[in-house]
Amino acid sequence: MSEEKEEASFSILTIYDDPEERGSVPESPGISSQHEHHTQSQLDEACGPLQQLPGSLAQCGPVFQEVSCVSPQQWVPQALDRSELQVPWFSKVESEEAEPGPSGQAWCNPRLGLGWGTRNEILGQEGSLLPGSCDAAAARHPLCWSLPAAQLCSSPPPSEEVRSLLRAIPPVPDEAVVRQRTPRGSWKVGKLRHGKKVYAVAVSGSTHHVYTCGHGYIRVWNESALHAWDQAPQAQLNLQDHQNCVLTCKLFPDEQRLITGGLSQTLTLWDLAPTPRIRAQLASTGPMCYSLAISSNAQICLACFKGFVEIWDLQNQILIRKHEVPIYGSRCVDITGNKFWTGGEDTSLYSWDLRSYQRLQQHDLQHEILSITHDPSEEWLLVGLRMSDIIILHTHRKEKFKAVLHKYIHHHNLKFASCGSYFVTTQDESIHCLAAPSLQRLFQAEESTDILCCDVSSDNQYLVTGSKNSATVYQLLY
Repeated sequence: MSEEKEEASFSILTIYDDPEERGSVPESPGISSQHEHHTQSQLDEACGPLQQLPGSLAQCGPVFQEVSCVSPQQWVPQALDRSELQVPWFSKVESEEAEPGPSGQAWCNPRLGLGWGTRNEILGQEGSLLPGSCDAAAARHPLCWSLPAAQLCSSPPPSEEVRSLLRAIPPVPDEAVVRQRTPRGSWKVGKLRHGKKVYAVAVSGSTHHVYTCGHGYIRVWNESALHAWDQAPQAQLNLQDHQNCVLTCKLFPDEQRLITGGLSQTLTLWDLAPTPRIRAQLASTGPMCYSLAISSNAQICLACFKGFVEIWDLQNQILIRKHEVPIYGSRCVDITGNKFWTGGEDTSLYSWDLRSYQRLQQHDLQHEILSITHDPSEEWLLVGLRMSDIIILHTHRKEKFKAVLHKYIHHHNLKFASCGSYFVTTQDESIHCLAAPSLQRLFQAEESTDILCCDVSSDNQYLVTGSKNSATVYQLLY
């Protein structure tokens, strides 16, 4: 497979604090309007002019302004209620048959399972289709409006028989609707006194145990310590070489094991239950491991060293391959499906085929890469840059976005929540929790020292940050 090098050409996303700010962002004529204008002219020739859609579609417009031309199939964020995200973030509405709504004017994609909203939103309080009622439905299920214009066509209004059937449908109570929650804030509930710099941290969602890693040892904290300010750790795991320093750690998907790496020519595999103990030590070939990544099936582990990545078979505990990568593009590593990604000081993001080991793509991001992570679906990649910008990249399609902050920072960490509805970015002393895909800032917090690492529990209850000599515990509020 041949390598493909891509220039930096992104659509710019806007991070905003209040839902009202989103509607004030003007829609750019770049992405959608040119395509819709072309589609409109084709439809006019085929079936006459389209009927005017009810309500104002400007209210459902994107939250960003595009700076480059991108394909019409690219992701267009919708005016989404953050508490009602019901599809994976950055979902792309597929080009397929759509079903007309009650008036023949409002449309939705049946495969996405998007409804029309409540009965009153469609029929209005008096049982008739109100001019603005589709706006309410779009606010509840905004992707109904994100279908290509080619799927909209004029149609006659529904008959009285259809209206009667619609009136007979009982409304769905709000408590019966399953909503994907996003935190509305955080509460600082505890401090874990590690005693030295916390370079890596992991928090279990099943046991609420926290593992703080640094120079010479790993400390284990139980749930009661998370709500205290000066409680002793449950256990301390001393490293065999006291000069060793753990720089990176990863919990396995089942949260029963932990793997660590750092200033040692070994990767250490830990069993966590019933009590933490060393399961195996994997002899690596590099002096310093910067980053670790584990596949979703926990069979493959990638360890990033200067100039190469080690690919390990975790089940058999054998080294599969020592894969060379650019020497200044090996600070970070992540794995999504059959691809893995590396980046670092040379400002380029590289993707590699995990089967053939060939380089697939190279993206010039113009600034040093400090962190890489992916969303739970493994379809989208987040890349944290030195200038605090966040690159959002599709792992298969040619879709690239950038959230621009323009602030030089020393530490940039990213962590996606397991539910997929939000992610956390830490930038030096600042913590930002952002909704996905809308990029609404859910909450922000400040610490007194630089944040070196962070993790979110798999049950989405706790956020833990590691800094100078301790870890701070935040309980997420919903």
